[in-house]
Amino acid sequence: MSFRNLNLINPIVRAVTEAGYSKPTEIQYAAVPPILAGRDFIGYAQTGTGKTAAFAMPILQLLKRNTPDHKEIRTLILTPTRELVQQLEESFKVYSKYLPLSQLSIFGGVLSGSQLAALRKRVDILIATPERLLNLVSQRPIDLSKIEILVLDEADRMLDMGFAEDVKKILKLISQKRQTLFFSATMPSEVRKFADAMMNNPVEVTVDQIPSPLQCVNQSVYFVEKTKKTDLLINILQDVSILRSLVFTRTKQGADRLVKQLERTGIFAAAIHGNKSQIARQQAVEDFKNSKIRVLVATDIAARGIDMEELPYVVNYELPDVPETYVNRIERTGRAGTKGTAVSFCDEGERSDLSNIQKLIGFIMPVGKLHYIH
Repeated sequence: MSFRNLNLINPIVRAVTEAGYSKPTEIQYAAVPPILAGRDFIGYAQTGTGKTAAFAMPILQLLKRNTPDHKEIRTLILTPTRELVQQLEESFKVYSKYLPLSQLSIFGGVLSGSQLAALRKRVDILIATPERLLNLVSQRPIDLSKIEILVLDEADRMLDMGFAEDVKKILKLISQKRQTLFFSATMPSEVRKFADAMMNNPVEVTVDQIPSPLQCVNQSVYFVEKTKKTDLLINILQDVSILRSLVFTRTKQGADRLVKQLERTGIFAAAIHGNKSQIARQQAVEDFKNSKIRVLVATDIAARGIDMEELPYVVNYELPDVPETYVNRIERTGRAGTKGTAVSFCDEGERSDLSNIQKLIGFIMPVGKLHYIH
């Protein structure tokens, strides 16, 4: 089945195809039709199953059907962490590439003045952490009454982090005449009760858990100071037997910075992320496949367009804060029966991320022997 079979419009099909998607995943196949039909929807799906596209694609199409001259926020997506907001922002930019729709992301750690100023402009899609959104609402009236679609992403994590009361306060600011989409990896009783209180006869879908990492991937972790990660990576890459390495960073800026640091030492590398043009990303991937460069530094969203069987080495330069994302990363090596290696760098601030990853995969990674760092 192709994306066209889901009755998605050409601009969306074109964008997701260019991003490296070939066919809908199980959650996309199940979610897109009822969401397009205006139904409330509950999806039990982990990161890595394609759930972001499962709600992003139909939301974009619904908004495109009716694009009035407005300044009100039309879609609100709530998610618990800054990193998840940024991941959703990058995904929506990819999927809406050929659509005249605006989006804005707000989270803590950024001056509120700039975010309040941005909210004065047209915003079709607002992606926010609950706490930050309420903080801005307390500073200046923000009209949430015209919201047509509400999405709660990573709902179980949101409640685990204590955001239940914040979400309830936000719900009071939103029209009851809305479409509500609820995505959660698990559904304990308190999450179920929370969903029932805000949904109207929803369609429910559960997708299988993503598989554990392949047995033929050799995994290890290096405990290293944050400031020493680049030195460690350079030291590892001096092993000429490592023909290709896919290196993951959390941010686009971090990817660009790392490429410059590698090239200063004579290691040919390129970065791919959402700020790069499609042509530039394709060229970087081709140079990587043809061994013109040894290292490709990527963010998680941009890496979805990489499909190659012979990728021997994956480096988690920065650990993802979503455990399932780790699985997505390392499954890019060890394909087609070949052996693969996945190494992770873990600084003091990432210890909890490592713990969550190891709980998910049911495996305690052996600690790699630190290479000598000057």
